[in-house]
Amino acid sequence: MKTMEINKIVAGIIVAVLLVVVIGKIGSALVHPKELEEPVYPFSDDLMAAADAPAAAPEEPAGPEPILAMLADADVAAGEKVFKKCGSCHDNTNGGPNKVGPNLYGIVGNVVAHKDDFSYSDAVANHGGNWGYTELNHFLYSPKDYIPGTKMSFGGLKKASDRANVIAFLNSMSDNPLPAPTADEIAAEEGGDAASAETGEAPAEEAAPAEGAAETNDNAAGDAAMPAEGGAQEGDAANDNEAPATEEAPAAAQ
Repeated sequence: MKTMEINKIVAGIIVAVLLVVVIGKIGSALVHPKELEEPVYPFSDDLMAAADAPAAAPEEPAGPEPILAMLADADVAAGEKVFKKCGSCHDNTNGGPNKVGPNLYGIVGNVVAHKDDFSYSDAVANHGGNWGYTELNHFLYSPKDYIPGTKMSFGGLKKASDRANVIAFLNSMSDNPLPAPTADEIAAEEGGDAASAETGEAPAEEAAPAEGAAETNDNAAGDAAMPAEGGAQEGDAANDNEAPATEEAPAAAQ
């Protein structure tokens, strides 16, 4: 390419840039926008401040939702699927062996840490009480919060339907299953949980719905409901082992 042609191209580019700049200056000189005296859509300072404020983080639930009312329609088959998470640490058959956690047959309604042939953690062994529906609901929601000091590493079942289904399944694995909760028990649980949500305190443990069933279940199951005692959970779940979700069947027993 000859020098003359290069000069023409460069000159053309320079002229184009200058034209753009000059036209812009002329337009600004000819047009004078008028500033509005008041906003067309006025907003209060409070409204603007609220719009600029960072979104508040969602509040964490104070505790597990009541599940007694859900037990009547609980899906035992779905609960069995949830319990499979605990199968590596818990056996749920009648007369079955203890694994990383205790055998959980007959656990619902039974006393906490009732299996004499299983070594529970001190936290579970000294906890006392029975594994009623409400106790299992709170334990399965957060084992470490319900029994501080438990070795069970299972994080808990946060979905209320999962807890209801797995508790229904565990209750079916018993020679003396607990009866369905009464209307009074359901109302008491819902009222107690509502009050605890306001105060931030966990509701007091309720006695197992059927003490008789618990007493007759001495052989039954694994101390602590599914995940509770067993597997992952330290107490029932024995072993401070990891059991993926097993410690007490996904959270059930201690």
